[in-house]
Amino acid sequence: MLLDAALPADLDDVPAIARDLEERGYAGVWTSETAHDPFLPLLLAGRATTRLQVGTAIAVAFARSPMTVATTAHDLQRHTHGRFVLGLGSQVRAHVERRFSMPWSAPVPRMREYVAALRAIWAAWQQGTRLRFQGEHYRHTLMTPVFTPRPHEWGGPPVHLAAVGPAMTRLAGEVADGLLAHSFTTARYLRERTLPALAEGLAAAGRSRDAVTVSLPGFVVTGATEPERAESAAATRATIAFYGSTPAYRPVLELHGWGALADELHALSVGRREDRWDAMRDLVDDDVLGAFAVVADPADVGREVRARFEGLVDRFSVYAAAPSRLDLWEPLAAALR
Repeated sequence: MLLDAALPADLDDVPAIARDLEERGYAGVWTSETAHDPFLPLLLAGRATTRLQVGTAIAVAFARSPMTVATTAHDLQRHTHGRFVLGLGSQVRAHVERRFSMPWSAPVPRMREYVAALRAIWAAWQQGTRLRFQGEHYRHTLMTPVFTPRPHEWGGPPVHLAAVGPAMTRLAGEVADGLLAHSFTTARYLRERTLPALAEGLAAAGRSRDAVTVSLPGFVVTGATEPERAESAAATRATIAFYGSTPAYRPVLELHGWGALADELHALSVGRREDRWDAMRDLVDDDVLGAFAVVADPADVGREVRARFEGLVDRFSVYAAAPSRLDLWEPLAAALR
């Protein structure tokens, strides 16, 4: 199992932190698309290091044309000397339509076409094949020399897909190089729902399990002092409550018999109570917290992560809901190095 980390949003800090993470033995670093562009930090991280993989977890696919993403990914793959991973997610309808002002359609068939379009574009640039991609959602049929990037020795980057439900997970097994599991999951859900769906997709495409890398940003509750552990637990409970209030994530709670909790969380989230976020957090008891998060002292986190996720995921990164010092995770880095 490899250990990854998240990069900071402040571009000024990226090179030094990326070098530090590489020296500490981390295998890769990831950016997300929240309040900042997910691609910019990766160029800085890639140029500041020699070994670290750098990737998006995730960039919103449906907010962008496949041609735009193909160009950025092609350049990042070249400038990082083959260490870039393109992680894509569909996002939800409200964000695609209302935040990005882009059209929405059934996400799984559209993502299938999106990945195929990317690979057709990269093939045109790398192998010189004629670009003639025509699908229901995307059509790329024009590529003149002035707009054609030069090929490079590293080729198109690996494509990882974020998936929550079984249909997108099956698609990852069919067409992707990696699966980005959502943090709002448990070892049981991975074992009984996620990995079987992935296996179905792999079987449909005639691929083996080692064709797809499974990555998980997992919740971890820890701290060097009792106040730090309490802060970490409270922040993680709040994060679990936030995700648990979303109907799309209800199946994870239902698998554990916590459907009523999902109802309570959703009702509070759409209500008008001024203290609704605190009330939601307080609904996440120790059993729920322990199912979603590794809860351990810093020295024991590595052993507990291995015990819970060995054989289920290939790459692990810490979803630290509360701010934490990098040296807090040194025992974990040592255990997974």
